Amino acid sequence: MIDGGNIRSMILWGPPGTGKTTLARLIAGRLQADFYQINAVSSGVQELREIMSTARKSLEIGRRTILFIDEIHRFNKAQQDALLESVENGSVILIGATTENPSFEVISPLLSRSQVYVLDTLGEPDLAKILSRTLERDEVIAGLREKAGTDQLIPPDAEEELIRLSGGDARVMLNALEVAVDLAGKKSPVQITRDIVREAYQIRHYRYDRTGEEHYNSISAFIKSVRGSDPDAAVYYLARMLEAGEDPKFIARRLIILASEDIGNAEPYALTLATACFTAVDYIGMPEARIILAQATTYLASCPKSNASYISIERAAADVQENPYLPVPLHLRNAPTKLMKELGYHKDYKYAHSFDNHFVEQQYLPDVIKNKIYYEPSEIGREAALKKYLESIWKKRKK
Repeated sequence: MIDGGNIRSMILWGPPGTGKTTLARLIAGRLQADFYQINAVSSGVQELREIMSTARKSLEIGRRTILFIDEIHRFNKAQQDALLESVENGSVILIGATTENPSFEVISPLLSRSQVYVLDTLGEPDLAKILSRTLERDEVIAGLREKAGTDQLIPPDAEEELIRLSGGDARVMLNALEVAVDLAGKKSPVQITRDIVREAYQIRHYRYDRTGEEHYNSISAFIKSVRGSDPDAAVYYLARMLEAGEDPKFIARRLIILASEDIGNAEPYALTLATACFTAVDYIGMPEARIILAQATTYLASCPKSNASYISIERAAADVQENPYLPVPLHLRNAPTKLMKELGYHKDYKYAHSFDNHFVEQQYLPDVIKNKIYYEPSEIGREAALKKYLESIWKKRKK
């Protein structure tokens, strides 16, 4: 598109430090277009209108305008609506940058007029190339190297640490390098060691936002790992979320839901443990709460799985929605008044405890759905015994 000079409006979606702003500037430079950069946090509709008015005049004399909006997901609907006309008539080529999923954060009309490009996290080879170029070209580092009297200013293990702790964010890596250079210049001998790199970072940088994409990606991977009976993957994602500052009670709540939805009666104790886990996490708090979460997570991941309870309520709810007013059988209704008794309420009801094995077969469902089976126990874990028992007492469940 750049070679053909035919650039469409676009949304660049990716984590911080992957080059969204740089890419926008490169495109503008190659097209020799007017370039305006604004930040969605600090800019308003009035500023947008002024830029678009200038862009229309520029287009009349053959100059194109690229409007780069950083953090476009922070624009409200009215601000995004203000862009539509100029994007539609081509007076402005919009390049929006966002770390959030544009499907949720950018209005549909604007999204349909733009191409979405996904920028992946920078891998180790990318970061190594950026670091190598910086070490070769930066004047401050050259001066420090001269002061040290050696070309081996940064040993390989320190370079690896700079890359590893960056979280895939080149900006974070270079900022840490700058701090490391300052620290190394005050020490003797002058060398950027791995310990200095760690000191420069202080706080590790995780690609995580408790309200953003990585939050949902991580909790999704966590739940799917527990559901998939992989305790190793489950505890890894648990550690990843906790290290990034996720609310431990949010994780504990998810485990309670999972204990019923994905384990259910295959191991009923799972729900008890998950509930106790939430209570303990609430009482104890971090950092010790991570131990409690790890115990519950690894146990639930190691349990036999069944979603029979979840399926049963979904099936029953579907029938209730389709036939919301099916009458309750008369014999199941209480009859606190004489009139109710005369109408047949409670008549012929059989009290289960009065029969052998505390069971007697009678109709409980409304007539229209009297033979429906919603709950079908699996043959896994403790649910296998429930399945066997139900099939032994109910004719409609017999194979």
